[in-house]
Amino acid sequence: MTDWLAVEKEYVERARRLHRDGGAPMEAFRQLVRATGTDGAISHKVKELIALGIAICTCCEGCVVFHTRALVRLGATREEVLEAIGVAVEMGGGPASVYGAKALECYDQMVAARG
Repeated sequence: MTDWLAVEKEYVERARRLHRDGGAPMEAFRQLVRATGTDGAISHKVKELIALGIAICTCCEGCVVFHTRALVRLGATREEVLEAIGVAVEMGGGPASVYGAKALECYDQMVAARG
């Protein structure tokens, strides 16, 4: 079993270094993340569920970690995450099912760590 909390720490540290050293492109990316990470016609939580589905379909482990963390912070239920995973598997097939399982394990560990 993967220790997703340790994986999260590694990704956070790597992202910090990249954002610190990445100059204007990384600042622009950070602004994009802030702009999309708010409630609008679609709630921030729904946007994060969409992002998790895309992360699963693109097999991006770091994206799975970051969007799962956001969903836990936003109070997403396990059922909501499972439905997002289901849509991702519908669209991404077998590889998405592998990353969907990773996402669910990550979610479960992050929720358990919050107590």
